[in-house]
Order: sequence, then structure tokens, then C-alpha cells
Amino acid sequence: MGGLIGSDRGLIYSIQGGGVRMSNRYDRLIQFLQEELCLSSSSIDLAVKHSKQDSGPLPMILWRYGLVTLEQLERIFDWLETA
Repeated sequence: MGGLIGSDRGLIYSIQGGGVRMSNRYDRLIQFLQEELCLSSSSIDLAVKHSKQDSGPLPMILWRYGLVTLEQLERIFDWLETA
């Protein structure tokens, strides 16, 4: 049975079979970033890498590194509230 860890960053990870797997919500967030905000895979990969190193929320990392505008950041948080 899977458990949850790290849901405080807007990302949910589940433990299955001893490994950590990103949840469907995470996959949908990435899809939202790519399709609705037109972020490139390389920008998202960079932000994910930094969010793991800095233990920061992915949306804030995207904003901190100038990968999204303040308006886009608000859209991300709105999406997270309804997802």
C-alpha cells in the first residue's frame, strides 16, 4: 500500500514497492506548465532539480529563476487549489 510524502510543495509523491513515484497530480501539473503556460521541458527540469536541492516549492522556484511571471505564478497556485 502506498503512503504520501512531500505534499506540502504542491507535489505529491507516493511510496510503492520501496521506490518513490510522482503522483498523477504531479504529472498533471507538468502538463499544465507545458500546455497552458508554454514552459519548455528544459525549464521545468531545471526548476525540478533546484526544488529538490533547495527543498523549495516548485512554483516558487520557477518564479525565483525567472521562468514564470508573477501572473503565471498566480495561475499555477490557482490551478493547484482546484486540482
